[in-house]
Amino acid sequence: MDLSKLTRKELEANYQKIYNEKSKIENAYAEIYVELEAAKMKLNWYEEQIRIHQQKRFGASSEKTQTDGQVSLFNEPENDQVMFLPEPKVEEVIAPKKKRYGHKKEITKQFPIETIEYKLSDEERNCKNCGNQLHEMSKQVHVQLKLIPAQIIKEEHVQYVYSCRHCEENEIETPIVTAKMPTPVIKNSLASPSLVSHIITRKYVEGLPLYRQEQQFKRDGINLTRQTLSNWIINVSNSYFKHIYTRMHEILIQKDILHADETEVEVLNEPGREAINKSYMWMYRTGKYDDTPMVLFDYQPGRNGEYARDFLKGYKGYLHVDGYAGYNKVADVTLVGCFAHARRKYTDALTAISDKESRSHTEASKGLEFCNQLFKIEDEIKELSPEEKYIKRIESSKPLLEAYFSWVEKTAETALPKSALGLAVNYSLNQKEKLKKYLEDGRLEISNNAGERAIRPFVIGRGNWLFCNTPKGAKASAMLYSIVETGKENNLNLFNYFEYLLEKLPNINLEDKQELDKLLPWSSELPSTCRVPNN
Repeated sequence: MDLSKLTRKELEANYQKIYNEKSKIENAYAEIYVELEAAKMKLNWYEEQIRIHQQKRFGASSEKTQTDGQVSLFNEPENDQVMFLPEPKVEEVIAPKKKRYGHKKEITKQFPIETIEYKLSDEERNCKNCGNQLHEMSKQVHVQLKLIPAQIIKEEHVQYVYSCRHCEENEIETPIVTAKMPTPVIKNSLASPSLVSHIITRKYVEGLPLYRQEQQFKRDGINLTRQTLSNWIINVSNSYFKHIYTRMHEILIQKDILHADETEVEVLNEPGREAINKSYMWMYRTGKYDDTPMVLFDYQPGRNGEYARDFLKGYKGYLHVDGYAGYNKVADVTLVGCFAHARRKYTDALTAISDKESRSHTEASKGLEFCNQLFKIEDEIKELSPEEKYIKRIESSKPLLEAYFSWVEKTAETALPKSALGLAVNYSLNQKEKLKKYLEDGRLEISNNAGERAIRPFVIGRGNWLFCNTPKGAKASAMLYSIVETGKENNLNLFNYFEYLLEKLPNINLEDKQELDKLLPWSSELPSTCRVPNN
């Protein structure tokens, strides 16, 4: 095209056409670029999630975060340097003596002794050289632990009835007196305190499902179906253990420091709900310094915060929780956040980074180091009294917390909200006031790890028996796990304790709180057989 022959008007029209085409191409390129960047971000997010899930599934469960070559942000080498410290001479380096653990006398001192002696007969004591009698010079003692397997005994309780022969012969009203006999655990049943205690401890302490107990009983020649075992457990729970549970609940809400957590439980036959719907086991436990340690479980058909609110009705104090918003519905409590959850999110953010060599130079590593330093302070002061802890936290932890949240606020402005780092910093930002609450009282803890440890036995047990059949079974399990875990906290022999409860509870006034208090896991009136000997 010869542009010199075109008129001005034609040139302007051609220029406008070219300009419009160029704008279309630029707009199309911009749209493709935006879509490409969005796809890259989405791909990076999926790759992060895959790495995080792989670490959770196949990686070590420990939250230790020190890696080779990682430089601490707060402990530079020059901070630990001591000037003019002489090098130790080779001859001055003495290997520490290896401590001896598990000495036989310490392990076996609480058990009764059965002595078996091995002696020579009179003929064998004749000296082969001179024929004179050998005398006892010394003895060698070999200690072993002998295990006596469980033994089933048919126990007949014969209750005699008496009448007056004289009254019978003289046609006077005849008095009839029956000898007193303890009330059985379950009337007209084979269940005894020891048998029911055995079934309970096998399931709720050792995690052995009822169908496997059924098989074991069958191998011993006893036909006890799992339905029978389940009925016994639910029966004694509703008849007796609920009174212990209710009394512990009354005492729990009078405390001033608690921990809470919750986990899923599957209940197959729940009226009005499908089996795939999630139910929850809620856990509440006392604080570290409580003189009556207890752990209570509460079964509920959901995770609504109203369940926690209703269970803790009347409680006024501190409540250690994770970041679940449902606990905000609990009235009249001060929520204390969990720095272990905050730290875990930075661990996930580091796991999401594919280049391992660059992890120590990322923002996630800075957040993790802040958390590690806060936990290090807690480790250094763990042996101090609550009053001393409070002072040390104000001196050391408070300035570090202020620096940490200043960094969090700055990092949150640039971090992508849905990235692993964005989730980590936004968690701390949203939980800021709760995470700082542990500074208010030396009895409070930096994390809710105590709550997680208390709920873990239920999670492990759930992995064995998988589900509860009915809500009644789930509620019975909540009561029994409460007594089991509280018994552990009070150093009880759980088989002996359950047997003792089942002997006493049917024969006392269950509405008498003073009588119930004598049977609680921390009661000083429990017999010594209910306690684990201290090694």
